[in-house]
Amino acid sequence: MTTLDHRQLYRLPWNNSDNVLSWLEPTNKCNLACEGCYRENDGTHKTLAEVQADLDVFSKWRTYDSVSIAGGDPLLHPDILEIVRMVVKDGHKPILNTNGVALTRGLLEDLKKAGLVGLTFHVDSHQGRAGKWRKKSELELNELRLEYAQLVASVGGLSCAFNATIYEDTLQFVPDLVQFAADHIDIINSVIFIMYRAAITEGDFEFFRGGKKVEATPLVYAVDEAKQRTDINAPEMVKLIQSRFPEFSPSAYLGGTEKPDSFKWLFTGRFGYPANGKPSKVMGYVGPKFMELIQNAHHFAKGTYVAYLPQWTLEAGRSAMAMGLIEPGVRGIAKNWLKHLARRPLDARKKLHFQSVMMIQPIDLLADGRQNMCDGCPDVTAHDGKIVWSCRLEEYRTYGGLVTSMPKHKCAPNAACATADCPSKVPMPAPMSAASTSPKQVS
Repeated sequence: MTTLDHRQLYRLPWNNSDNVLSWLEPTNKCNLACEGCYRENDGTHKTLAEVQADLDVFSKWRTYDSVSIAGGDPLLHPDILEIVRMVVKDGHKPILNTNGVALTRGLLEDLKKAGLVGLTFHVDSHQGRAGKWRKKSELELNELRLEYAQLVASVGGLSCAFNATIYEDTLQFVPDLVQFAADHIDIINSVIFIMYRAAITEGDFEFFRGGKKVEATPLVYAVDEAKQRTDINAPEMVKLIQSRFPEFSPSAYLGGTEKPDSFKWLFTGRFGYPANGKPSKVMGYVGPKFMELIQNAHHFAKGTYVAYLPQWTLEAGRSAMAMGLIEPGVRGIAKNWLKHLARRPLDARKKLHFQSVMMIQPIDLLADGRQNMCDGCPDVTAHDGKIVWSCRLEEYRTYGGLVTSMPKHKCAPNAACATADCPSKVPMPAPMSAASTSPKQVS
């Protein structure tokens, strides 16, 4: 078990102008109502001209590898195939972020023909799914996850990832999901855990825009009171995973705007064999130098940092052993692999797969009201000709810009207070002077 120390990890080099992704939202329409959603479901779609305008904004402000096509649910856009083609024509890899409800095999095949590179499915127990999946637990939903992964694998040539918003009542299942991903490492390339956040309107903070107080209640991610924790963080989640898998070892991170030592994006990479009727076998976890080499080698060769590796590279774990001479993490993986082959020599014919485990810790509201955002966040989207944090786009739409926060004043109502901006109407009495305390003179 290792203790997280940002100085011992590779700080991912992503920034606003040179990043791995851009976040395209062609629709606000969705067929689910996720508790942790940050987008207003108003049922509207962007025109193809508006989509192209967003792509032009990304190209103006940013160098990037892939485009995450999200929403809403992008499968509900009537021109989703053309949107995928537009991303390809623009010179980038299209990745579809979907809940999967509207996905069919025929549509998936058409998306692949249009140039789709991969899919990220959002599946968790707080989405309000209907039918067979109504009120299913986090672990019961593994059946649905496996259905989606097997569908993608059957079409072939596409990466497959899953993300889940993690709430207080589902945090306990994170190690089980890590195990599930390992069991299917051959068809699940990545698993991402997003920690639940919300703006609490009746909490300890007040909200302002342009110096004027505003009500946060119109925001889709605002709640009157917290029914779930909104402070789950990456170190806590790592500690939970390590309680079951002590060897679990993150290698790279993205810091915060206000706390550079925070783990806003935390990356873990591992090699292993899938279960296939037997216990899955994780050979080990890559170290910081592995991530540094991958990111910088791709940037040197292609001019961009890499978000989604080609499918064949994720199945070429044995080739990565060549890095063992320079990377301690891979060197340990190679040793474990050779020990495994000594016991099961026939496994030498099997592919060794690579899989990433990601954690995303969204906005943190610090005690003094500062908002700790992702520093160099990949998931920026386009608004009014500029790039903005996609998770806070509703603030631009509602208030014209980002909302700031301040701790609520704690003095009792109608009590005297020395604070200059106190909302109390009773002023603090002036300090008593010698003159004011002397007896009144009578002439």
